[in-house]
Amino acid sequence: MVIRYLIGDDEHCWTDNGVFNIEGGCYAKCIDLSAEKEPEIFNAIRFGSVLENVVFDQENRVVDYTDSSLTENTRCAYPIEYIPNAKIPCVGGHPKNIVLLTCDAFGVLPPVAKLTSAQAMYHFISGYTAKIAGTEEGVTEPQATFSACFGQPFLVWHPVKYASMLAEKMKEHNTNVWLVNTGWNGGAYGVGSRISLKYSRAIIDAIHNGELAQAEFENYPIFNIEIPKGVSNVPNEVLNPSVSWNGTKESYVATVEKLAGLFNENFQLYADQATPEILAAGPKL
Repeated sequence: MVIRYLIGDDEHCWTDNGVFNIEGGCYAKCIDLSAEKEPEIFNAIRFGSVLENVVFDQENRVVDYTDSSLTENTRCAYPIEYIPNAKIPCVGGHPKNIVLLTCDAFGVLPPVAKLTSAQAMYHFISGYTAKIAGTEEGVTEPQATFSACFGQPFLVWHPVKYASMLAEKMKEHNTNVWLVNTGWNGGAYGVGSRISLKYSRAIIDAIHNGELAQAEFENYPIFNIEIPKGVSNVPNEVLNPSVSWNGTKESYVATVEKLAGLFNENFQLYADQATPEILAAGPKL
């Protein structure tokens, strides 16, 4: 088994010399956390860590990670040294693969798609994910949310500037970019189910070991992104939301078109400085 060393889980910089992390720790979600499913994170929660929004027994101080009565957005912050495969100092070389991570609660984005340079710029600028019931006060159903470059509050320049810088780095170092969805499959939140963590791990493994780069792909309509026909240890039907959808074809098409429309509406904020190639990389209704 190949060991991949952890540089960090959030804020990174990519320079002429490679990548490095600027935080010195991790900020992990804790809902339904267990030693069986995520042993590294579970064992990192010890003296020196900080738990947030969790429910625990007042007498024995044992945390109930399944309790979402306060919020589903339970968290833990811990030093990078608490992870056994951490790379100290948190510095690495130039990446061969970049993963744009999203959590689609509408159940229509594929678990993984290979992006062209223009598509990578488009989805980086979009910064899409979805809020689900319980994560924030007042959220009772899935809501699309867009944060330019996945960090809009911290941007100084126009998002297209950052996307152009990313594309230059990708070209210089021949880097593949993947859109990985860890959200829902088989239907929207409340109908479908969350993509299994073991499938997401298998997809990441296939990205890093080069399997996906050599895979056979097919076009996923409307979003016009390329999805693999097969990934080791992942059922084929999971890879294509149109196949895994638990409902009518009409409801599936309506949901895809709804999300595509939200993407297009959001991107109007950036269309004035986007190139024709970037604009053409978005969904087509």
